[in-house]
Amino acid sequence: MKAPSSWEATKGFLWIDGLYAPFWASRELRQGRLVRVKDEKEKVDVFVTLLRVCAKNKDLHKGATLHDQILRRGLLTDCLDALVTMYVQCGELSKAEDLFAAYKSRDIFTWTALIGGYAQKGQGEQALTCFEHMLHEGIFPDAVTFNCVLKACGSIRAVDKGERIHDDISKQGLLQKNVLLGNSLVNMYAKCGALARAEQVLEELPVRNAISWSSLISGYAEHGEGEQALDCYERMRHEGLLPDAVTFICLLKACGSIRAGEKGELIRDEIAKQGLVGTDIVLNNALVDMYVNCGALDKARQLLEELPMRDVVSWSTIISGYAQQGEGEQALKCLEQMEREGLHPNAVTFICILKACGSLGAACKGETFHDVISKQGLLGNDIVLSNALISMYAKCGALPKAARLLEGLPSRDVISWNAMMAGYIQKGEGEHAIACYEKMQSEGLSPDATTFLCVLTACSRLGFVEIAQRNFWKMIVVYGVKPGLEHYTCMVNLFGRVGHLQDAVEIIKRLPYSDSAVWSSLLGACQKWGDVSVGKWGFDRAIQVDKDDAAPYTLMASIYAAVGMQDDAGHIEAMRIKNKAWAKPQQPCWIEVF
Repeated sequence: MKAPSSWEATKGFLWIDGLYAPFWASRELRQGRLVRVKDEKEKVDVFVTLLRVCAKNKDLHKGATLHDQILRRGLLTDCLDALVTMYVQCGELSKAEDLFAAYKSRDIFTWTALIGGYAQKGQGEQALTCFEHMLHEGIFPDAVTFNCVLKACGSIRAVDKGERIHDDISKQGLLQKNVLLGNSLVNMYAKCGALARAEQVLEELPVRNAISWSSLISGYAEHGEGEQALDCYERMRHEGLLPDAVTFICLLKACGSIRAGEKGELIRDEIAKQGLVGTDIVLNNALVDMYVNCGALDKARQLLEELPMRDVVSWSTIISGYAQQGEGEQALKCLEQMEREGLHPNAVTFICILKACGSLGAACKGETFHDVISKQGLLGNDIVLSNALISMYAKCGALPKAARLLEGLPSRDVISWNAMMAGYIQKGEGEHAIACYEKMQSEGLSPDATTFLCVLTACSRLGFVEIAQRNFWKMIVVYGVKPGLEHYTCMVNLFGRVGHLQDAVEIIKRLPYSDSAVWSSLLGACQKWGDVSVGKWGFDRAIQVDKDDAAPYTLMASIYAAVGMQDDAGHIEAMRIKNKAWAKPQQPCWIEVF
């Protein structure tokens, strides 16, 4: 039988959001009056029912009113579970904790309510501590408790604790009859990055459904293993299970992560067949995001324009895409259109817009956005937004403004300093970049790969060999940062600049792979110092990497010409023409910090 709608009358009772309560109780709840009833058991039942309604509707005001009435009638012990649950569901964990701590008559339901509240709020450590206390008091968890604890483990990637919970669940034989618990286990392992274990658990489940597969697909997508996520989808369909909106959202993320635009189109067709296009705004945004991540900005924009509903997330996604692709003007136009629709940018939107301003060098426009952000009180403790502002000013060359903003921050992280250092390097002020690095370390912050790239770039341009070598060693040995190709290229540049060509060759020999930039750097140094031997060695390897790039031919021809070997220079030029090697556009020298 279909349940009556909210507040609908039925046989002297009122159906309130799926729960029955007498007319008089619901009326007095709405009017804020005291609940009057003679029978003690009915009193408790009414209060518990109404507290559940408040919890479901997240109505803290009415819930607090009921709490007051319960206290006056001395019914707190009987209503404790429902009260704790109400406060948890309304986001008032501190009040739930106070109630919980004040009364010793706690059962599995009270403990589970509090554990679930911590897990829901992302306070995984607190949830697990609460769980340990519960066990210490001799209360045994049930399936619902285990679900909450597994969620907590996943949120803090506590896979070892999750494994122990898994053992307890298996010992109690709960997996045989509880598919929700099985799904929670798959989800926990997936969130912790233990994807092979998550898949093993899924394979062993006696019953699995679309949610089981969606949890695994989500895990693979979140950890950048898009191909595996799509493979799971094929296996899920082979079992005859239909994906839902959540599954599709995970699949679209997977497609975006591996730039599988064609596969994304097929997923979109599946979504359309189920009639989901345009009905779920989160799914709509996932579609836009997939196209953006695949670099198909025109398709993303077309889809956005066709959507029957769009929100600030929809627009922020496309704005982010334009900003990432260096199309700052388009990003700003999207912002204008979004505001014309009555939508206001949030912190994420502003981060994308500031990136667009930085790519355009539009400091004045960026400063206008800075004023808007400040007026809306968005800066506060949002370090990501603050870093975006520093990066914008730095990219625009407004270094004094960037430095003032950095100094004024209540707290700074490594990205704040990286943005400032990158700005100084772009303006050719390497000494200031190194000074920032030293000040950052004095604040107790550990440098990351980008920090070291900034330091090595500064040293390379300044010819600071000893400082570069010392920090290259510290990066690997002290901080455990694995150098990338860009770090090695900086060292090659540095050794080449000061004429230590054999040292540059030794660095290159240690590379697991190389690109044109490394060889062009070495050949440029050989041209500067007139070293034909090293130049020929570098040229032969450079054209193996990319024979279509004109730079190695041009540099090698110049090396020969500089020492009077005109015939060899002509031979290199003829080789360039034969191989159809043409000049390639220069890549921007800005060091991306986020």
